[in-house]
Amino acid sequence: MPEFTAITPPALADLIAARAADLPGHAVVAIDGADAADPIALAQQVAERLRTAGRPADAVSLHEFVRPASLRLEYEPTDEFTYRTAWFDYDGVNREVLVALRQHGRWLPALWDERTDRSARARIRTAAPDTVLLLAGPMLLGRNLDFDLTVTLRMSEGALRRRTDPAELFTVEALLAYQKTHHIEPDILVAWDHPDRPAVRATA
Repeated sequence: MPEFTAITPPALADLIAARAADLPGHAVVAIDGADAADPIALAQQVAERLRTAGRPADAVSLHEFVRPASLRLEYEPTDEFTYRTAWFDYDGVNREVLVALRQHGRWLPALWDERTDRSARARIRTAAPDTVLLLAGPMLLGRNLDFDLTVTLRMSEGALRRRTDPAELFTVEALLAYQKTHHIEPDILVAWDHPDRPAVRATA
Protein backbone atom coordinates (compact mmCIF):
# COMPACT_ATOMS: atom_id res chain seq x y z
CA MET A 1 0.00 0.00 0.00
CA PRO A 2 1.48 3.39 -0.98
CA GLU A 3 2.25 5.85 1.78
CA PHE A 4 0.75 9.32 2.10
CA THR A 5 2.70 12.08 0.40
CA ALA A 6 2.39 15.77 1.23
CA ILE A 7 0.91 17.83 -1.59
CA THR A 8 -0.23 21.40 -2.12
CA PRO A 9 -3.93 22.08 -2.80
CA PRO A 10 -3.25 23.28 -6.39
CA ALA A 11 -1.11 20.20 -7.07
CA LEU A 12 -3.91 17.98 -5.72
CA ALA A 13 -6.37 19.53 -8.17
CA ASP A 14 -3.79 19.06 -10.95
CA LEU A 15 -3.37 15.40 -10.00
CA ILE A 16 -7.09 14.66 -10.07
CA ALA A 17 -7.50 16.58 -13.33
CA ALA A 18 -4.67 14.61 -14.93
CA ARG A 19 -6.22 11.30 -13.88
CA ALA A 20 -9.65 12.42 -15.09
CA ALA A 21 -8.24 13.58 -18.42
CA ASP A 22 -7.04 10.02 -19.10
CA LEU A 23 -10.56 8.60 -18.77
CA PRO A 24 -12.13 7.69 -22.12
CA GLY A 25 -15.49 8.96 -23.33
CA HIS A 26 -18.11 10.30 -20.97
CA ALA A 27 -16.86 9.82 -17.41
CA VAL A 28 -17.98 10.51 -13.85
CA VAL A 29 -15.56 11.24 -11.01
CA ALA A 30 -16.58 11.05 -7.35
CA ILE A 31 -15.22 13.66 -4.95
CA ASP A 32 -16.40 12.01 -1.74
CA GLY A 33 -16.28 14.20 1.34
CA ALA A 34 -18.28 15.61 4.22
CA ASP A 35 -19.74 19.08 3.90
CA ALA A 36 -16.99 20.21 6.28
CA ALA A 37 -14.46 19.20 3.61
CA ASP A 38 -16.21 21.38 0.98
CA PRO A 39 -15.82 18.76 -1.77
CA ILE A 40 -17.73 20.84 -4.33
CA ALA A 41 -15.01 23.51 -4.21
CA LEU A 42 -12.36 20.96 -5.16
CA ALA A 43 -14.64 19.51 -7.84
CA GLN A 44 -15.06 22.96 -9.38
CA GLN A 45 -11.30 23.53 -9.38
CA VAL A 46 -10.71 20.22 -11.16
CA ALA A 47 -13.49 20.93 -13.68
CA GLU A 48 -11.93 24.31 -14.45
CA ARG A 49 -8.54 22.68 -15.08
CA LEU A 50 -10.11 20.14 -17.42
CA ARG A 51 -11.95 22.83 -19.39
CA THR A 52 -8.77 24.89 -19.66
CA ALA A 53 -7.05 21.83 -21.12
CA GLY A 54 -9.87 21.42 -23.66
CA ARG A 55 -11.89 18.63 -21.98
CA PRO A 56 -15.58 19.42 -21.35
CA ALA A 57 -16.25 19.17 -17.62
CA ASP A 58 -18.62 20.31 -14.91
CA ALA A 59 -19.18 19.84 -11.18
CA VAL A 60 -22.39 18.51 -9.65
CA SER A 61 -23.26 18.84 -5.96
CA LEU A 62 -24.97 15.94 -4.21
CA HIS A 63 -26.96 18.56 -2.30
CA GLU A 64 -28.85 19.20 -5.53
CA PHE A 65 -30.16 15.64 -5.20
CA VAL A 66 -31.59 15.55 -1.69
CA ARG A 67 -34.86 13.76 -1.03
CA PRO A 68 -37.98 15.79 -0.12
CA ALA A 69 -38.20 17.02 3.47
CA SER A 70 -41.18 14.73 4.11
CA LEU A 71 -38.74 11.83 3.73
CA ARG A 72 -35.57 13.43 5.11
CA LEU A 73 -37.32 14.65 8.25
CA GLU A 74 -39.85 11.85 8.67
CA TYR A 75 -38.54 10.87 12.11
CA GLU A 76 -36.34 13.55 13.63
CA PRO A 77 -34.56 16.48 11.96
CA THR A 78 -31.29 15.42 13.58
CA ASP A 79 -31.55 11.65 13.19
CA GLU A 80 -28.11 10.36 12.13
CA PHE A 81 -29.51 7.14 10.64
CA THR A 82 -31.83 9.11 8.38
CA TYR A 83 -28.96 11.35 7.26
CA ARG A 84 -26.88 8.30 6.45
CA THR A 85 -29.56 6.28 4.66
CA ALA A 86 -32.37 8.54 3.42
CA TRP A 87 -31.13 12.12 3.10
CA PHE A 88 -29.71 11.98 -0.41
CA ASP A 89 -31.35 10.56 -3.54
CA TYR A 90 -28.55 8.31 -4.75
CA ASP A 91 -30.94 6.53 -7.12
CA GLY A 92 -31.81 9.89 -8.63
CA VAL A 93 -28.13 10.69 -9.07
CA ASN A 94 -27.56 7.38 -10.80
CA ARG A 95 -30.53 7.85 -13.12
CA GLU A 96 -30.15 11.53 -13.95
CA VAL A 97 -26.36 11.89 -13.97
CA LEU A 98 -24.42 8.65 -14.43
CA VAL A 99 -26.80 6.64 -16.61
CA ALA A 100 -28.13 9.67 -18.45
CA LEU A 101 -24.62 10.84 -19.34
CA ARG A 102 -23.30 7.48 -20.48
CA GLN A 103 -26.36 6.13 -22.26
CA HIS A 104 -28.04 9.26 -23.55
CA GLY A 105 -25.35 11.94 -23.70
CA ARG A 106 -27.21 14.30 -21.38
CA TRP A 107 -27.47 14.99 -17.66
CA LEU A 108 -29.48 16.88 -15.08
CA PRO A 109 -27.56 19.33 -12.83
CA ALA A 110 -30.18 19.41 -10.05
CA LEU A 111 -33.25 17.40 -9.08
CA TRP A 112 -34.54 18.88 -5.81
CA ASP A 113 -34.07 22.31 -4.22
CA GLU A 114 -33.01 21.70 -0.61
CA ARG A 115 -33.82 25.26 0.48
CA THR A 116 -37.35 25.56 -0.95
CA ASP A 117 -38.15 21.83 -0.76
CA ARG A 118 -39.45 21.85 -4.31
CA SER A 119 -38.41 20.46 -7.66
CA ALA A 120 -35.28 22.22 -8.86
CA ARG A 121 -36.85 22.59 -12.33
CA ALA A 122 -33.36 22.45 -13.80
CA ARG A 123 -33.00 22.01 -17.53
CA ILE A 124 -31.44 18.87 -18.93
CA ARG A 125 -28.02 19.59 -20.39
CA THR A 126 -26.65 18.00 -23.52
CA ALA A 127 -23.16 16.64 -22.95
CA ALA A 128 -20.38 17.45 -25.35
CA PRO A 129 -18.25 14.49 -26.47
CA ASP A 130 -15.95 13.16 -23.72
CA THR A 131 -17.61 15.20 -20.97
CA VAL A 132 -16.32 14.61 -17.43
CA LEU A 133 -18.71 15.23 -14.55
CA LEU A 134 -17.37 15.55 -11.01
CA LEU A 135 -19.97 14.56 -8.45
CA ALA A 136 -19.17 16.03 -5.03
CA GLY A 137 -20.75 15.26 -1.68
CA PRO A 138 -20.80 13.03 1.39
CA MET A 139 -21.02 9.25 1.55
CA LEU A 140 -20.82 8.61 -2.19
CA LEU A 141 -18.98 5.29 -2.25
CA GLY A 142 -20.71 1.98 -1.67
CA ARG A 143 -23.99 3.27 -3.14
CA ASN A 144 -23.96 1.18 -6.34
CA LEU A 145 -22.79 4.22 -8.28
CA ASP A 146 -20.41 3.22 -11.05
CA PHE A 147 -17.72 5.88 -10.95
CA ASP A 148 -14.75 5.98 -13.32
CA LEU A 149 -12.47 7.57 -10.71
CA THR A 150 -12.97 7.97 -6.97
CA VAL A 151 -11.45 10.55 -4.63
CA THR A 152 -12.10 10.64 -0.88
CA LEU A 153 -11.38 13.64 1.34
CA ARG A 154 -10.97 11.88 4.66
CA MET A 155 -11.25 13.77 7.94
CA SER A 156 -10.72 12.56 11.48
CA GLU A 157 -13.51 12.79 14.02
CA GLY A 158 -11.83 15.73 15.70
CA ALA A 159 -11.51 17.64 12.44
CA LEU A 160 -15.10 16.87 11.51
CA ARG A 161 -16.36 18.21 14.81
CA ARG A 162 -14.21 21.33 14.58
CA ARG A 163 -15.14 22.19 11.01
CA THR A 164 -18.82 21.20 10.90
CA ASP A 165 -21.40 23.93 11.41
CA PRO A 166 -22.90 23.61 14.92
CA ALA A 167 -26.38 23.14 13.47
CA GLU A 168 -25.10 20.19 11.42
CA LEU A 169 -23.12 18.37 14.12
CA PHE A 170 -25.68 15.55 14.10
CA THR A 171 -24.23 14.54 10.72
CA VAL A 172 -20.86 13.68 12.25
CA GLU A 173 -22.13 10.44 13.82
CA ALA A 174 -23.60 9.44 10.46
CA LEU A 175 -20.35 10.18 8.66
CA LEU A 176 -18.31 8.17 11.17
CA ALA A 177 -20.73 5.24 10.93
CA TYR A 178 -20.50 5.41 7.15
CA GLN A 179 -16.71 5.26 7.30
CA LYS A 180 -16.87 2.17 9.52
CA THR A 181 -19.37 0.29 7.35
CA HIS A 182 -18.06 1.19 3.88
CA HIS A 183 -14.52 -0.08 3.48
CA ILE A 184 -14.05 0.90 -0.15
CA GLU A 185 -10.58 2.15 -0.98
CA PRO A 186 -10.78 5.10 -3.38
CA ASP A 187 -8.40 5.59 -6.26
CA ILE A 188 -7.13 8.75 -4.56
CA LEU A 189 -7.31 9.05 -0.77
CA VAL A 190 -6.63 12.49 0.66
CA ALA A 191 -5.90 13.26 4.31
CA TRP A 192 -7.96 16.43 4.66
CA ASP A 193 -7.79 17.46 8.32
CA HIS A 194 -5.81 20.50 7.18
CA PRO A 195 -7.05 21.50 3.69
CA ASP A 196 -4.21 23.99 3.30
CA ARG A 197 -1.67 21.15 3.60
CA PRO A 198 -3.23 17.86 2.54
CA ALA A 199 -1.51 14.54 1.95
CA VAL A 200 -2.40 12.06 -0.75
CA ARG A 201 -2.25 8.32 -1.34
CA ALA A 202 -3.05 7.24 -4.89
CA THR A 203 -3.28 3.91 -6.64
CA ALA A 204 -1.68 3.47 -10.02
